[in-house]
Amino acid sequence: MILAMVPTYGLPLLAAVVFLSCLALPVPSSLAMLTSGSFVGAGDLALVPTVLTALFAALAGDQTGYLIGRKAGAPALRWLARKRDRKVLIARARAWIARRGGIGVFLSRWLFSPLGPYVNLIGGATGLGWTRFTLWGAAGEAVWVAMYVGLGVVFAGNIAAGAELAADFSGILAGGAISLFLGLRLVALGRRHRHRAAARLK
Repeated sequence: MILAMVPTYGLPLLAAVVFLSCLALPVPSSLAMLTSGSFVGAGDLALVPTVLTALFAALAGDQTGYLIGRKAGAPALRWLARKRDRKVLIARARAWIARRGGIGVFLSRWLFSPLGPYVNLIGGATGLGWTRFTLWGAAGEAVWVAMYVGLGVVFAGNIAAGAELAADFSGILAGGAISLFLGLRLVALGRRHRHRAAARLK
């Protein structure tokens, strides 16, 4: 329904959808960007205004979520946690911020985007520095917007194929990131084990 309105309402609708998605509302922001990109590819929308609209809407949504977290973090998180799936995402986002800080904000914008809205709230609620949050968030949103609008332009005649490619690409990157993390952990554990063994022999 929302995507069918993109040709009529154009950039204002894109801005509204992207903004609301950053506040954990269930709207198809990635598909809206893909659709808008397809209209760019067809010549019905201009590239620069489309990219800037999506980017600034995402940044505004992030800042709003962060501010809500700063001012009313605990009540907002309790309200969101009424649904079990959101409760799981909130717990993951909390652990994500605790372990990774700024880089976690960056990756939650595009690679692990379901965590993004909850990272915004938790970042504000836990006192993550505003400058750090904003810089890492802006970098991540730039990747997210460029990826989806760009795929929309490339796959202007087949949005479904673009959406499938974006999902596959994100999955591959996420799998690679997890594999790299686990590999580094194994190397670190191996070194620690060798050091302990050497200490026992002394």
